[in-house]
Amino acid sequence: MDQTAKRKSSHVDIVLKEKVDYIKSTGFEKYEFVHNALPEIDYAEIDPSVELFSHKFTAPIIVSSMTGGFKRAGYINAALAEFCNEKKVGMGVGSQRQALSNDGYLETFKVVRRVARDIFVMGNIGAAQVVNGFAMDNVRRIVDMVEADALAVHLNALQEMIQPEGDRNFRGVVAGISQLVKAIKIPVIVKETGAGIGADAARKLIEAGVSVIDVSGAGGTSWAAIETLRHEEEGRRVGRKFWNWGIPTAEALVQVNAVPMRKKIKLISSGGIRDGIDVAKSIALGADLCAAAQPFLKALNEDGVNGLVKEFDAWMEELKGAMFLTGSKNLRQLRKAKLEKVTA
Repeated sequence: MDQTAKRKSSHVDIVLKEKVDYIKSTGFEKYEFVHNALPEIDYAEIDPSVELFSHKFTAPIIVSSMTGGFKRAGYINAALAEFCNEKKVGMGVGSQRQALSNDGYLETFKVVRRVARDIFVMGNIGAAQVVNGFAMDNVRRIVDMVEADALAVHLNALQEMIQPEGDRNFRGVVAGISQLVKAIKIPVIVKETGAGIGADAARKLIEAGVSVIDVSGAGGTSWAAIETLRHEEEGRRVGRKFWNWGIPTAEALVQVNAVPMRKKIKLISSGGIRDGIDVAKSIALGADLCAAAQPFLKALNEDGVNGLVKEFDAWMEELKGAMFLTGSKNLRQLRKAKLEKVTA
């Protein structure tokens, strides 16, 4: 493997084998639904489906951008695509930059469309590439590689800062995103990678013309933790200091949902989404959809596609349970469900 492939492989291994969660929480535990003793709905009628860019999802779930670019990633992406096709939910691939310079790993991305022709798929490039004036022919290659329905730009300043070989030049990200929006025909999604997007950043992104913001807040997998564990022991001090850095997911949702231009975008909740109740709370806090990576990767690792299906089905029962007990027949009604902030 080349060095990039080794790094990508190590990322997956660390997530599966080490404890890399944030120490602080997502903040969802600070909110509780107000129980409705008279829901006046039939559980069988509950419909958690949602539409995104003409794609209908059976549930407000996207299997978040994970991987690609090393041998085992082909199996992972094929299995995720098979699962997403079966359950009719969306999927993102990992950063595709490497595949532009190394044809040996193209198939680890292309396999998604070979397995699942009709699912919603997000392509993926990093903010550092946007800063560096990514050539449009490269953008088109990335989009065509997975026949992407949308292109995600991931903001990973924290990860790049801790990563031994990281790119720390983020000057011009907003301008680059604005140019990208104007240059391509598919929607542009901007997502953090676990440190959260707050109100100020969201306002700038909306002004730049993005179609979707994924807050990807703190409380789930810490990329500072992952990169810290890749360091030699003597180089880990700074990473440990920033292990817990970021805006908790629930707080990020509240902030972005309060931005005056919020209605111009779709809002995705990710970062520590671990069950259907987290999904339900996300919707009630203003999200349109949710995304998750680690729990699905672990379910796949433990029991293949069957593990993915079992995990998803449990999430759906939990989501529908929260909808039933708040009298919410669909997601539109769930967005209006009452949440109480818990005081210690």
